[in-house]
Amino acid sequence: MSVLDVYDLKQIENLELLAKKVVEGFIIGLHKSPFHGFSVEFAEHRLYNQGESTKNLDWKVYARTDKLFVKKYEEETNLRCQIVVDASSSMFFPKELKIKNLKINKFQFSALAAASLMNLLKKQRDAFGLSLFDDELRVHTAARSSGTHYKLLLSYLESILNEQNLNKPTSTPEVLHEIADRIHKRSLVIIFSDFFEQREDTEELFAALQHLNYNKHEVIVFHVLDKELELNFEFENRPHLFIDMETGEQIRLQSNALKEAYVSRVMEHNKKIVQKCLQYKIDYIPANIREGFFPILKNYLVKRMKLST
Repeated sequence: MSVLDVYDLKQIENLELLAKKVVEGFIIGLHKSPFHGFSVEFAEHRLYNQGESTKNLDWKVYARTDKLFVKKYEEETNLRCQIVVDASSSMFFPKELKIKNLKINKFQFSALAAASLMNLLKKQRDAFGLSLFDDELRVHTAARSSGTHYKLLLSYLESILNEQNLNKPTSTPEVLHEIADRIHKRSLVIIFSDFFEQREDTEELFAALQHLNYNKHEVIVFHVLDKELELNFEFENRPHLFIDMETGEQIRLQSNALKEAYVSRVMEHNKKIVQKCLQYKIDYIPANIREGFFPILKNYLVKRMKLST
C-alpha cells in the first residue's frame, strides 16, 4: 500500500514525520515482496583495527559484546549523495489533483521522495546534500550525515512547499553544469525533475547530464510526471483552458483536438531522454506521482548495492 493511500498529504509540510512513515512502510513492504533480500540493517560501527587510535571506541558495545567497535563518523561514510530537486513552476502541476480525496503535485511528490531518501541515507550513516533549482540554483548544500543537517534540508524543502511558486521557469542544463562543478568528491547524484523546458533543443540538457557523468558521478534520473494527464493526456473531451505554469500563457482548446499531436511530441521528447541516459550509463526511472514511493526507494537501494560491490 502506498503512503498516498494512507496519509493526508495536506499535512505534507511535516516532512520529517511523513518521510519516517514512508521509510517504515517501505521496509515492511520489502519483507513482503520479491525484494526481501535487500539489507535494511544499518551499521553505525565498524570493527576496531589493531594499532589505530582508541579514542573512538564504543565501550558500551564492548561491554555487551566483548568485541571492540569504533563509532563511524562523517568522513568514514560509505556513500556521498546529492539530491537535486526541480522547484520550477511546472513541478507544481497539477494544482488540484484528487487521488482518493488527497491532493498532490509533482513537487510535493518529489519533496517527500527526497525526504524519504534522506531518512534512509541517515539511517545508513551516509552523507547527503540537497540542491533546489528553478531558473537558478536556489539551494546547494555539501553532503553531511548528521541529524542537524537532515533537519536543515527538510526546512529548505518545506519552505518551497509553502511558496506560491508561479511563473518560475526552468534552466536545468545550466543548473546541472553548476552542480557538476560544485560537487568536488565523487557522489551519487539523484535528480527529480519533469524535464519540461521552454527551449526546444534538448542537446544542452544532455550535455549537462554528460558533464555529471564525465566528473565520475553516478547518476539516477527520476523523471517525475503525472502519467495520466501529462503523458496520456486523459482530459475529458470538452473545451479546457490550458495555462503554462512557467510563463502564464493561456490557450483554450478542445482536448481531443490536441491529444494526438501532444502525445506524439511528449513521447518523442521522453524517448530522447531515455536514449541519452542509456548512452551515458545513467539510470533512468519514470516516476508516476500516482504510484507512490516504493519504486523510488527500491531503485535507490538497487543502485546502492551495485556501488557497494
